Order: sequence, then C-alpha cells, then structure tokens
Amino acid sequence: MEDEILNLDRPGGATLAYCYTPPEPGVNGTTLVFLPGYMSDMEGGKALAVDAWAKQQGRAMLRLDYAGCGASGGEFEAQSLIDWRDDVLFLIDKVTSGSITLIGSSMGGWLMLLVALSRPMRVKNLVGIAAAPDFTDWGFTQDQKMTILREGKLEEESEYSEEPYVTTRTFWQSGDGARLLHKEIAFDGAVRLLHGQKDSDVPWAYSLEIAKKIRSDDVQVHLVKDGDHRLSRDQDIALLIDILSRLG
Repeated sequence: MEDEILNLDRPGGATLAYCYTPPEPGVNGTTLVFLPGYMSDMEGGKALAVDAWAKQQGRAMLRLDYAGCGASGGEFEAQSLIDWRDDVLFLIDKVTSGSITLIGSSMGGWLMLLVALSRPMRVKNLVGIAAAPDFTDWGFTQDQKMTILREGKLEEESEYSEEPYVTTRTFWQSGDGARLLHKEIAFDGAVRLLHGQKDSDVPWAYSLEIAKKIRSDDVQVHLVKDGDHRLSRDQDIALLIDILSRLG
C-alpha cells in the first residue's frame, strides 16, 4: 500500500507535497526526515528504503518534495537553496514533533546542516550520504560560474535523468551566500557521514572536511571504497539502515 501524498501551502512559498508516518504507540526514537538531492524527490530508492525500515520499526518518518520538485508545486528554476531550507523547516514545524534525525543525500546534506543550525533544540542526529555543502563554490569551473552569472543559468547533461541538469543564477547566488565550510559548524549531536570513494560528483574528502568543521565530538565517517555517488546498492542501503538503527 502506497503512502498517501499530503499537501501543505507554505506562506510565501509553494504547495509542498509530503508523506508522513506517525510513530506507533510506545515506540521511542527520533522522527526520521529524508532530504533528497538536487533535482531529486521523495520517491528515490534510499528514501523509500528508509521509509520501509521505519515502518517495520514503528518509527515516525517524514519524506518531502522541495518546491518545484516531485509532487510539490512551484517552478523549479525559481527556487533557491534557502527556499528549500525554508520548505524543510516549514514541514518539520507543521508536521512533526519531538527530536529529529535528518538524513541528507548530496545537496540534501547541505540542507541538513542548514536546518540543524536553524533548529538546534530539535535536531538530534545527522546522517549525510555524499553530503555536498558549498557545492556552488567547488562544484563549478570559473567558466561555468561566469555562464550562470551572465546568462542566468547553466544547463548540463545529467547521468541520472533525461532532463538537463539546470543551475540557475538564483540558486547559485543563494548557495554562495549560505556556505558553511569556512568556519565551525555549531552542531553538538551525533553525526554520521557515508561516502563512496568512487563518487565522481562529490569528492569524498568533503565528508572529512565536514567532520573537521562540525563542533560535535560524536562524528563518524564511513567510507565505501567501491561506492559511487548514489550509494543505493543493497549493501549501501544495509549500511545506512545499520547506522540509523544504532542512533535511535
């Protein structure tokens, strides 16, 4: 049985689509919140795998689509990184209660950190999967940055979709103003960072950099030598679930 897709209108934003499973009576544990990557949505393999495990455990789980993505309203090219952060904050505040574990994939790992800084009393754990903070800085050549600024957007072929990979000036400028890796990241909860060493999109050294910058001492980096960017194979999912099961 598929989850019912629910909708909420964010003031000043779009209609946001989400799926929420409440906790079963008597089941403790943080609410799991999955944050997809760029041009991804809540129907991705990792999000669904975590959702299925959460249901087995009786845990609360929130999956969501950012504005302009998946089943949510809004134009993709009109969105900024901060718009998407605010989408997440709005749904967390409206739909969930208690402490939270954020699971951020790729760009979702950047949003995970921004959300944790915005809700320090609620976010207990962070789990990054090829987390990519500050990728508007290191993920583009100088020529690509100039194209974005001059023409308003950059279109590239994507190996994950038939649609082109589009980066707008709106998004790029927003990301450039929300960079985190130049200073300490004030988070004190548990942090687990998974990264494939064959990741051709986000160098795994960035997980080490995140670990160095986060203030918490409870930080672990899990490197998968033969893992790619997506870390969506059965053994990768099993590692993710094992890590989540130990965090509570």
